[in-house]
Amino acid sequence: MRKIWVKVAPWDRDVVTAALEGGADGLLVPEGCSAKVKELGRIETISEDGDLVLGRDVVYFTVTSGADEDEILKLAQTQRVILDCSDWTIIPLENLIAKGADVIAQVRSLEEAETAFGILEKGVQQILFHPADAASLKNALVRLRAGDSRTALTTAEITAVRPVGMGDRVCIDTCSNMQPGEGMLVGNSSSALFLVHAESLANPYVAPRPFRVNAGPVHAYTRIPGGRTRYLSELSAGDSIQIVDFQGNTVPGVVGRLKIEKRPLMLVTAAIGEKTASVLLQNAETVRLTQPDGRPISIVNLKPGDTVLAAVEASGRHFGYKIDETITEK
Repeated sequence: MRKIWVKVAPWDRDVVTAALEGGADGLLVPEGCSAKVKELGRIETISEDGDLVLGRDVVYFTVTSGADEDEILKLAQTQRVILDCSDWTIIPLENLIAKGADVIAQVRSLEEAETAFGILEKGVQQILFHPADAASLKNALVRLRAGDSRTALTTAEITAVRPVGMGDRVCIDTCSNMQPGEGMLVGNSSSALFLVHAESLANPYVAPRPFRVNAGPVHAYTRIPGGRTRYLSELSAGDSIQIVDFQGNTVPGVVGRLKIEKRPLMLVTAAIGEKTASVLLQNAETVRLTQPDGRPISIVNLKPGDTVLAAVEASGRHFGYKIDETITEK
């Protein structure tokens, strides 16, 4: 998951507050200011007296030519490197990232931040943002967090729906209210995850719970930030998950709690091109998949020929990470 550091030098309480409220990941502050930051909120700091010590854990490197790449790679083996370069074309950032360098690109505007995160072939995972003021920082954080990532979704055609018996089902209660058309990606295989709709709709029997996704059994996979997957049973309060809408807009969410209970399950099987995919879900009217136009469809009304949204990938997974290896899952 990409990380946004904010430079607050000289000290500016309003900028620090905007960074905290806007979801910045950390602050670079002048020496002696880390304690003042902690009085306002809990966030990681870079400083001579910070959580990460400037000059020891984090260093600046002024880039003058592409020949500096080897030196940066060497430094990045033991430290985080803040790159100082006025010309984005001077240094091949893609090469550094592909080789595992933990580099932080300095940016001075929203446009530069979007370039660093999105336009380059690989994109950086960390930036150090130099805000002009608190208002511009707040706007930039809203834009950058809203555009955290996109997930490519495709259409899956339902081929079968059948009951399979009891299982340990996981409800994920998040710290966010999801809107109609939003939910989480869940599946029996990491190569095909279905968009399970949040419980954001009114029901004659149950009040809406827009913070909840009735996600499936304990063995199922879901996507988390950073391009990884995790088993539903591994999640716990405070963990990060991905919230995805029917257009593929993807934002991070936070798990508030899990509810694991024995419930009757249904096996949903679908065709995605030449691929067969499946997901197990609770047999309940409030459990819904998501149709291509964003409308939810209840599992109890689901039938062969219906179409729903799913995310597919060709790579296998090992401990949640993509790997180029042949893995067969049935």
